[in-house]
Amino acid sequence: MPLKPNKTPMPVQDSKERIKNFNEVALGYSEADALKEAERCLNCKKPLCKQGCPVEVPIPEFIQAIKEKDYEKAIEILKSKNNLPAICGRVCPQENQCEKYCVMGKKHEPVAIGRLERWVADWDLNRKKEVKSIEATKGKVAVVGAGPAGLTAAADLAKMGYKVTVFEAFHKAGGVLVYGIPEFRLPKEIVKREVEYIKQLGVELKLNFIIGKTKTIDELFEDGYEAVFIATGAGLPRFMNIPGENLNGVYSANEFLTRVNLMKAYRFPEYKTPIRVGKRVAVIGGGNVAMDAARTALRLGAESYVIYRRSEKEMPARLEEIHHAKEEGVKFKFLANPVEIIGNEKGEVIAIKCIDMELGEPDESGRRRPIPKEGSEWVMEVDNVIIAIGNSPNPLVPRTTPDIETTKWGTIVVKNEDGETTKEGVFAGGDIVTGAATVIEAMGAGKRAARAIDQYLTNKKIM
Repeated sequence: MPLKPNKTPMPVQDSKERIKNFNEVALGYSEADALKEAERCLNCKKPLCKQGCPVEVPIPEFIQAIKEKDYEKAIEILKSKNNLPAICGRVCPQENQCEKYCVMGKKHEPVAIGRLERWVADWDLNRKKEVKSIEATKGKVAVVGAGPAGLTAAADLAKMGYKVTVFEAFHKAGGVLVYGIPEFRLPKEIVKREVEYIKQLGVELKLNFIIGKTKTIDELFEDGYEAVFIATGAGLPRFMNIPGENLNGVYSANEFLTRVNLMKAYRFPEYKTPIRVGKRVAVIGGGNVAMDAARTALRLGAESYVIYRRSEKEMPARLEEIHHAKEEGVKFKFLANPVEIIGNEKGEVIAIKCIDMELGEPDESGRRRPIPKEGSEWVMEVDNVIIAIGNSPNPLVPRTTPDIETTKWGTIVVKNEDGETTKEGVFAGGDIVTGAATVIEAMGAGKRAARAIDQYLTNKKIM
């Protein structure tokens, strides 16, 4: 069979239609698409793709099982390492991970590993197979935070035979998967069904339970938990500290997306969370969160602009998300930075003042430093400003656990990549350690911490 140089295209919802709804944009492969794409895998003797996967998925093996139409085997291989494959297949930045190392990608487009992962995971979810819970014989472990890192650690620990309880502050499990990523990129029904799988493994979820308020870490140990994994993420929004950020109509991307995604503001008044969006919205930032906010504002009926201080080349957002945003009509203003948000006498946003930028020498991030061009200020009329320049770690647990060392940025200090903190029996991973990063990197941290907790508790019992 001749080699196919390009990926099998992903069917997508038409851009003219999808800007009117919150339904999923990428529609997923058919079985025929998946078989066609799986045939592109070269079965390399030394598969480099594996080294690009933070959760260590045996990629060639599960693709080979697809080729053989043994889908039961394919999902078994995937789930041996990845507890959230339908989520990862949708939101992982595969182009910078597994697909970046694909040998096929040296001359052609890499194998669409993420799309194949999604197809197998959806096949598994659709057949609704029951999962047998695993008998817990090895002790109690508490996990703080039901985001990607926490859910991964909980599932792995349950598979090892621990009685795991996950404490989550929100009323739904999923963390950033439910409050941060929009429905059109990751349907919440998918998150719900993958969380259900983790519960079927025997993991207990305690929702609306705030560690640091309802109970402290020390009180969890008093309750008989032998180890604790902290995975509370990065939920504290950053601001620019410019005039006008306290005006009505300014949102952090965190608040804006939480209202729309978790609280279903886009279905107001059916859901009791209002959101005020005017005719023109400016989103500040260049990452995936900025793309999510801009595309969400568009769907809420606004003319949507992204203002980014560097050029398109330096944008940290996934290429696919930038492409989709452009296709849908989001407008971009590159090499521009806000210096003031302007309000009226009622304290409402009416405009944003920006200054043009030029790029200098690379800074510590490796990207060229943006430098303001004197006298180049300009004003654009807007009704809302959404600030999407990143988040800081959630400070609640570190503040109420003084013997856990933190950095000046508020992240928890860990002794090694296994997430061991300065407090005995307490491990941490994900954004609370690294600062805001990707879903799959958080999951990798959860996986390493689960192994380390097992080793710690095993050694403790031997001694």
